[in-house]
Amino acid sequence: MKLSSLQLARYQYQPKLPGMLRNGISEICVKDGAPTESVADQEKIKALFPNTYGKNEITFQKGANTSPAKKQVVGVILSGGQAPGGHNVICGLYDALKATNKDNVLYGFKGGPSGLLEDSYVIFDDEYIDQYRNTGGFDIIGSGRTKLETEEQFAVVAEVCKKHGITAIVIIGGDDSNTNAAVLAEYFAAHNTGVQVIGCPKTIDGDLKNEDIECSFGFDTATKTYSEIIGNIQRDANSAKKYWHFVKVMGRSASHVALEAALQTQPNICLIGEEVAAKKMSLAQIADYIADSVAARAAKGWNFGVAIIPEGIVEFVPEFSVLIAEINELLAGSKADAFNVLPSWEAKYAFIEAGLTKESMAVFAILPQSIQQQLFLERDPHGNVQVSLIESEKLFSAMVKENLAARKAAGTYNGKFSALHHFLGYEGRCAFPSNFDADYCYSLGYNAFMLIQYGFNGYLSKVSNLSKSAEEWVAGGMPITKMMNIERRHGHDKPVIRKALVELDGAPFKFFEANREQWAVETCYVYPGAIQYFGPSEVCDQPTRTLALEKA
Repeated sequence: MKLSSLQLARYQYQPKLPGMLRNGISEICVKDGAPTESVADQEKIKALFPNTYGKNEITFQKGANTSPAKKQVVGVILSGGQAPGGHNVICGLYDALKATNKDNVLYGFKGGPSGLLEDSYVIFDDEYIDQYRNTGGFDIIGSGRTKLETEEQFAVVAEVCKKHGITAIVIIGGDDSNTNAAVLAEYFAAHNTGVQVIGCPKTIDGDLKNEDIECSFGFDTATKTYSEIIGNIQRDANSAKKYWHFVKVMGRSASHVALEAALQTQPNICLIGEEVAAKKMSLAQIADYIADSVAARAAKGWNFGVAIIPEGIVEFVPEFSVLIAEINELLAGSKADAFNVLPSWEAKYAFIEAGLTKESMAVFAILPQSIQQQLFLERDPHGNVQVSLIESEKLFSAMVKENLAARKAAGTYNGKFSALHHFLGYEGRCAFPSNFDADYCYSLGYNAFMLIQYGFNGYLSKVSNLSKSAEEWVAGGMPITKMMNIERRHGHDKPVIRKALVELDGAPFKFFEANREQWAVETCYVYPGAIQYFGPSEVCDQPTRTLALEKA
């Protein structure tokens, strides 16, 4: 296989570590912080995690290493969707493990959590690891979405660990995966297995963050990748001057990706789901808001523009959420079979009309037929509407077209409107990590081993002060239970890590809010260009605009 010049150069890149982790393993000690408690539902979380709750936050600093000397056999898994930098977490973990004791061993369990359950693994060595340094993707061992959440599964994992003499498991994943890590850590502690569990914060959606976790890994690279493409689309729009581009970006439960892309590119429109929910905006109000920009630009002779739409936007629209809930109920159990055998869309439409409330039917009726039908595509494993299958970028462009037609009939609009549609999803999940993500992920992995060496269990690898140079980053750990609350899931109360939504009083949104009226009417596009790996630090090593504004 012939390698590209960039791939060869990235293999040779040496990621930067936080200053205190550069001292050498023998010169790193632990500084205890304050005891912790969960973000909510403290008594319930404490009762569920009696062995791992309330532990201290810690930071690493320069000093004599006081950890007991012993051989470490560590297992690692990648869990959930891909995010740029995952390979470097494993590389950092491996390098720290081998720097401590060359006889230490790292098992990579294949295909995510199922690899642990099926005892499917590879034992890493230098030759294997070196093929993946600073590269994108999760193909080093693959990933999966199996959840580790039952006593039976935990018992199997414990037996696998016992078989191989494994002393610790590192779980690299998002909020659900790290929730599973916390529950597994509690099980291991309760059963005195001697096995530790450490988590690492991953998700390009950006919703695994809080006062301690400033940024989940992969967000930097993914948003820079999307912003490059959006910038290219804006340049094309400003050249051809005849299309409105509706660009949907990843972000099912939060709008961090859309907001960051808007901060980098300054499009005419960017919808923020959290604002839509707070203002209780209807579909018609959103369409009217976009149409206002189209009409104002058309009055200047500019029949072109760019709108960014978060993937999960419709779930933030109150009336649409009610509609989805009613559809889920309408097709519950055997009623789905009765619906599916109906011979035509007309017959199915009548079935729907008879089953929905008057208010939800009014919402359903204004949707384009293609979107109506998407609401009745294949259900998820729980029998619910798969909102990710709804082409919201096409929904809003169709509604804007109808809105503009009404304005034209009323004599208040005389422009031209032609829409093109894009969905930026998989393009960003496995890109070569930016220098920031390469450094951050390597540091998270290296730091995870320090947590293992010092005997911590149920902790998340934490690297903070990320808006500064890597030399000033602070490494440490926090109990995963600190991020947890109780939520209702499938009819049961469950401990979960609280998702972080866009804060409407936060600096990133406030900056966007202060400028978007001008962006809506004028052509203020910014063209970020491709991610740069070589050159001045101000070009190559910059964090996201979100992080810079939050830490300004």
